[in-house]
Amino acid sequence: MANKYFIHNVTVVNEGNSFPGIVRTDHGKITQVVDLQVDEKPVPDEGETLIDGKGKLLIPGVIDDQVHMREPGLTYKADIYTESRAAVAGGVTSWMEMPNTKPPVLTQELLEDKYKLAAEKSLANYSFYMGASNDNIEQVLKTDPTNVCGIKVFMGASTGNMLVDNRKTLEGIFSSTSIPVAVHCEDEATIRKNKAEYQESFGNRIPVGAHPSIRSTEACYRSSSLAVELATKYNTRLHVLHLSTGKEMELFDNKVPLKKKRITAEVCIHHLWFTDQDYSRLGPRIRWNPAIKAPEDREELWRALLNDKIDVIATDHAPHTLEEKMKLYAGAPSGGPLLQHSLQAMLEFYHQGKIDIEKLVEKMCHAPAILFNVKNRGFLRKGYYADMVLVDLMQSQRVDQGNLLYKCGWSPFENVVFSSSITHTFVNGKLVYENGEFYEHQKGMRLQFDR
Repeated sequence: MANKYFIHNVTVVNEGNSFPGIVRTDHGKITQVVDLQVDEKPVPDEGETLIDGKGKLLIPGVIDDQVHMREPGLTYKADIYTESRAAVAGGVTSWMEMPNTKPPVLTQELLEDKYKLAAEKSLANYSFYMGASNDNIEQVLKTDPTNVCGIKVFMGASTGNMLVDNRKTLEGIFSSTSIPVAVHCEDEATIRKNKAEYQESFGNRIPVGAHPSIRSTEACYRSSSLAVELATKYNTRLHVLHLSTGKEMELFDNKVPLKKKRITAEVCIHHLWFTDQDYSRLGPRIRWNPAIKAPEDREELWRALLNDKIDVIATDHAPHTLEEKMKLYAGAPSGGPLLQHSLQAMLEFYHQGKIDIEKLVEKMCHAPAILFNVKNRGFLRKGYYADMVLVDLMQSQRVDQGNLLYKCGWSPFENVVFSSSITHTFVNGKLVYENGEFYEHQKGMRLQFDR
């Protein structure tokens, strides 16, 4: 494979601007970003591989700060190799994975085991969160801030021994670490109370449409407001994951630049795309925790995203088999696959006029890099790793069984026709995906952090 690229005839989207440009790379790094509106057009050097991006956008690779690759222990429904292929096909060049695998990542040794797996298997760059429980704070505090993305705290129900509901433990974590603390916020007591009420009425046949009432706005707000309260008290670097309600937006600030924020917020694709009206059509396929809620909540999430109360867009990519998803409510898991289609989904909103392309790139590429202090990624800059994506805004694609790459074999977007396609993905300066073809000889790198 080539080590040097000369990508021309493209519209470069980077750092709030779009311009006709050229980007050059050499051995994994960007060596030149040319704005043809102000710079002279360079001539390709001998040894550079030319890529003609006529009619296409060139953007930084997407950084997804919340995924579940299911390895180890749950590889019958996903694994690092299959899901990283889906990632690069969708323009995601770096991902950060949650600790609720089997066994859950509650020791430094188990954390490093996952890094070894990714080094062997992932086509994209990677990082893993260290998991917190009620009784592993000593392990949590050993986490190296320079090569681990963050600490994950489930302040709501979780699989395995990962629910942190002890106030003293929470205070110990929030007061003691300088690493970003990423939280899943739903109040377990409220959820149990709501579920018991539905069980009285429906027994074991609770309708999936009850999910946003069981995992309610109250459950979300009680937990997220507690997280913000603790972070404010201890000046914790807090990141609140997958927000789903309009009410929670009052907890976040848009008057402070992202680089200076101590408390940041995330929204996921499914909470921007679907509402509770879609349960009647898609049923368990769109069951996530936190739940997809009312159209008014989606509207408030969009408003907060565009006015910068919400800082990043992620997926919470969480594959399950369709057989698992279709079980009765009490026995069915929440979550679904999204990595392959997150960028296409957001580009669809661009076509609809809901978001500018520059803002989209900010929230999916730049902001995760700033928020997590990712070293030399997230931007098209000289000296940065050449994680890049070519997008054809005019090449439509229907999502169907024949082009799904998820190991679980299904998508909530099946039969959706996206207006745009991802044509090329570069990871660390290597072309890993081109119009449906993969080049797998080189794997991704462990993310490093400037902390």
